[in-house]
Amino acid sequence: MDDHKQALNELFASPDTELSPELYGELQSIVRLYSISPQELFYKWESYCIKMGSEETKLSLKSARDLKKDIQDALERESRGKAHPKMNERRTIGATPKAGRPADDVFGMIDGLNFNTPRPGPVSAAKRKSNFDTPTPKSTKSTRNSSPGAGGHVQFHDRPNAGVVVETLNQTIDVPSVPEQPPATARIKLKANTEMSKFGYKTMAMKLTEASEILDDRIDEFMSIVQMHHQLDDSAFGSPVTQSTSEVVAVGRIASDAGEGRLVPASLVLETSRRTGAGLRVPLRVDSLPGYHFFPGKIVALKGTNASGDFFQVSEVLDTPLLPPPASLPEELDVHNQRLAGSEGRDGGHSTRPLTILVASGPYTTQDRLDFSAFDALMDVARETMADSIILAGPFIDTDHPLIRSGDFDLPSEIPVSPDQATLTDLFRHYISRPLWELTKANPSVSILLCPSVRDAISKHVAWPQDRLPKKEFGLPKQASVVTNPVTLSMNEAVIGISTQDVLDALRMSECVGGKAKQENIFARLSRQIIEQRHFFPIVPPPGAYDSGSGGVSGDGMEDVQFQDVSAMLDVPYLKLGEWLNVRPDILVTPSVLTPFSKVRMGKVKSIYEVPS
Repeated sequence: MDDHKQALNELFASPDTELSPELYGELQSIVRLYSISPQELFYKWESYCIKMGSEETKLSLKSARDLKKDIQDALERESRGKAHPKMNERRTIGATPKAGRPADDVFGMIDGLNFNTPRPGPVSAAKRKSNFDTPTPKSTKSTRNSSPGAGGHVQFHDRPNAGVVVETLNQTIDVPSVPEQPPATARIKLKANTEMSKFGYKTMAMKLTEASEILDDRIDEFMSIVQMHHQLDDSAFGSPVTQSTSEVVAVGRIASDAGEGRLVPASLVLETSRRTGAGLRVPLRVDSLPGYHFFPGKIVALKGTNASGDFFQVSEVLDTPLLPPPASLPEELDVHNQRLAGSEGRDGGHSTRPLTILVASGPYTTQDRLDFSAFDALMDVARETMADSIILAGPFIDTDHPLIRSGDFDLPSEIPVSPDQATLTDLFRHYISRPLWELTKANPSVSILLCPSVRDAISKHVAWPQDRLPKKEFGLPKQASVVTNPVTLSMNEAVIGISTQDVLDALRMSECVGGKAKQENIFARLSRQIIEQRHFFPIVPPPGAYDSGSGGVSGDGMEDVQFQDVSAMLDVPYLKLGEWLNVRPDILVTPSVLTPFSKVRMGKVKSIYEVPS
């Protein structure tokens, strides 16, 4: 005991002084309770000071007790993490090819994947085969040696029900016939509402301090929004970590105390900002709520108490106000109407027809071949309908395509470059830029938007938020505009938000739902979360892997595998570039593997327009 007292005084007391009896007793209690040495306790104290801010944290009886609680919380998290079994050990993919797989499929990621068919959720390969018209190839056949129609694939030109309209909104509205001649001038004026120059940041240069400040600032901003919306006093807010019987409003970020696995009620914790709760996390109890919907990264305002000091009992979830809808001045609307009426064709016609905007999402190839017939068919539709604008979302050259991964494919004879010197840029120029040039020759007034994806092999910017594609390098026509991912822009008076990040499927895999919220339509529930959080991708951290199945072997002998989805790559210090500013978009374009949907309410279209990839 004398040795411990001498060591504690040397490590914690000021020079030529000794610790007070109360402070010494508290430190001695920590050493004895957790069976650690005074030196190890000093290391934990230094770590605690760095986390809390070394300049503001001074050794006192209160800070020593806070240190004791921090050590206890760390031990509890470690014990809970050990209690969770690793669910994916039996489906671990090694770097050695398995028997029966193609030689170029090193990581076993080709079998059972169909990149052109929307995936409604983790199902077995046998169920996928029964649900879709395009069966996946046998795992014993190499994709680069497969001939057209091999493995039971239906070619794009031979697909059933080609060009059939699946769903139409507001069918009672009469649509004028397509004019014989394209408009003399562009009928759409584009205006970017996003500072796209900020997206040219250097990736993979993240600093922990920058990421922490961005995450903290978002919590503090939502606190101001909630306070103004509910007209609360400053005294109504408090730290959920502090033990108290008084009811307080706590604003923070939903997180999980489990190292892996899906978010469940038992693993819910609230992460506070450094200003409101010293950046600490507190477990949540939500069993008294009639319904709840959480996901990692969601900013929430919770009302409740922390009487025991061990958890925060939530009694109410305060709603977050929505951003106001965009509005246009009457003078601006008159200008847009005059543009529509004054550009109705070269034959002098004055009848005004509605705008025609086409939206499509990649990949634009079939699963087994680099066949861009789908993209060519889209260009044919754009020419036939005299489309005013086309929104093209990536990926254009998909990194997940088996032939792109292996690099073993034949180039078309029309590409004037030798195979040894050809690059993916030449591939883009031939399959994407060339059809766009042909479209602009037939319809010079068309406006084309290209939004990249982090799965684009032609993009040097591989993190989200993502910079624009180099327009000059890819030889795009002047009618084409390259935009960032995400982007908010105005088409005449309509505000459109575009993001190629699959936020809907990520929310579906990450959400924790209970009570009455389970009875709500899942598409409406997911869409509302995006709108309420005012962000194109509010999930932090994102789900790291997409599960293609149960990990077993299907009836046709193909093994389900788990693969890492590159679309989960986020650059946290720049997530502010994905926020909605000032207004919420009229239309949100977000490609997803989920089933396309729309919602009509009160006679108006309140929609999340989703493009199947």
